[in-house]
Amino acid sequence: MLDYSALRAVSAIVQTGSFEKAAGMLNVTPSAVSQRVKQLEERLGTVLIARGSPCTATEKGAWLCRHMETVGMLESELFEHLPALVEPGEPRQRVTLHVATSADSLGTWFVAAISRFAKHSEYLLNIAIDDEDHTAEWLQRGRVIAAVTSLEKPIQGCRRVSLGALRYHATASPDFVARHFANGVTPEAIANAPALTFNQKDRLQGRWIWQTLGKDLTCPTHWLPSTQGFLDASLSGMGWCMNPTQLAREHLISGRLVELIPDTPLDISLYWQMNRLAADRLAELTREVTTVAAERLLH
Repeated sequence: MLDYSALRAVSAIVQTGSFEKAAGMLNVTPSAVSQRVKQLEERLGTVLIARGSPCTATEKGAWLCRHMETVGMLESELFEHLPALVEPGEPRQRVTLHVATSADSLGTWFVAAISRFAKHSEYLLNIAIDDEDHTAEWLQRGRVIAAVTSLEKPIQGCRRVSLGALRYHATASPDFVARHFANGVTPEAIANAPALTFNQKDRLQGRWIWQTLGKDLTCPTHWLPSTQGFLDASLSGMGWCMNPTQLAREHLISGRLVELIPDTPLDISLYWQMNRLAADRLAELTREVTTVAAERLLH
């Protein structure tokens, strides 16, 4: 039999980041929380919580948290139909859904989707950020229950919905282009012109270079892990980068940004993948995600 009081303790610690805050959430003492986790870890023979500031889940702990997420959704549905099951005075437990997406999706269209969902849902949301090529790994490791990903192949145990494509343009300020591409955007010029790169997982600049110039080139780069920072830095002439259409459009129209090579967009197809066991209970979230994607992504 599963010890759900212990599982709730693990989930609460991961959600709040500490044993003390978890105790307050569960309305028990920190000692009780610690004892429940210790007994469960001894029973399973594995560490579930990486103690620190904040406390985080180990890989096994993350799987238990996702199980409790599913249980929480089932309980919420049950209590809605049978409110008498709720003990009088029992603290209300809000279910938090863990979802992964890319910074560019979050900065262009995904906030609209989750905001619409949150307006009429009792669920809370915890949004994890990673490159769209890597958010699928969060699902595979059981760290999230759904993800916006560029992975077309359905992940084992998940359902997949096509969302459309996020379009990017290779852009820079006119003065940057004048300084670095006076003789055109050639492989030699690209290899010497500073780019802007989100992090080590970001491959958009390289994809555009290959798609447009047919070369696999490495260029000097500034590292800047911010979607808005990309836009601001490209406007200031710091470097060239791949900016989403939604953020770059007005600046391209005004001439504050220009495409390195006109009419050479890069389209990244996106998919919504969700844990199959929870898919039915994520129907409202899926509906908002697909609706906003239909409005704002390329089809």
